[in-house]
Amino acid sequence: MKITLLGTGSPIPDPNRAGPSSLVSSDGSVLLIDAGRGVVTRLVGAGYFPPMLTGVLLTHLHSDHICDLNDIITSYWIMSAPDADTPLSIWGPPGTIKLVQHILEMLEADIHYRITHHDDLNAAPRLNVVEVAPGDVFTVGTLSVKVGETDHRPVHPSVAFRISDGVHDVVMAGDGVPCDSLDELLVGADAYVQTVLREDIVKMVPLARLQDILDYHSTVEQAAQTAQRAGIKHLILTHYVPAPPPGGEAEWAAVAKEHFSGNLVVGPDLTSIDLNA
Repeated sequence: MKITLLGTGSPIPDPNRAGPSSLVSSDGSVLLIDAGRGVVTRLVGAGYFPPMLTGVLLTHLHSDHICDLNDIITSYWIMSAPDADTPLSIWGPPGTIKLVQHILEMLEADIHYRITHHDDLNAAPRLNVVEVAPGDVFTVGTLSVKVGETDHRPVHPSVAFRISDGVHDVVMAGDGVPCDSLDELLVGADAYVQTVLREDIVKMVPLARLQDILDYHSTVEQAAQTAQRAGIKHLILTHYVPAPPPGGEAEWAAVAKEHFSGNLVVGPDLTSIDLNA
């Protein structure tokens, strides 16, 4: 199993970091988790074109995690072979079906233009959209996925996904603060991917709207403590707020290492870890 951080950025635009998105690949199955800005470009940077995706998982419907889902949908559609009949499958919390319907409405003119222009493109994007709830278990290709609840209130519902290939398990937690349901989902997992912020730095910025994010995102310390409590072997941090400058991840790692004794991964876009290594 390989985990790749496609985009490690946040809603704050950064020329060096795409928006939140990650990739889990194993035995020919490729799962995209969230679809922030620039996701298709980073997906190609990781060696995959959109039609190579086995499915898409959405942790919640905040704009920074879904704003380029339309690009995934369009690129999967127009880059697939003319005889391809596998729909793009998307799993997400309640509200995902409505989200995708609105995306298709937004793309209505583009879809019409492309069908009119290309003789071998004669139908709109084929999609399989499924809304999930905590406790759900489903299979995507060779991977098993279990859904867990996270605490990102007032964003509700928000979910985490535990992905297993039968050898290794990784929990993709998305945004949120520590909670019992996340602890339960992490038990026995090998790796844990958590979006994080630096509370000490955020508190230095006298903007109320920025201060508001402190009560519903995990700090670096909290993510490290959660991983340590669960006995996680590999803690992977992403969605850095505010993002460190290029090469500045070591300072974030040092903060986490005060609370976590396992393998720590903090890096730029396209950082990856192979759990089979």
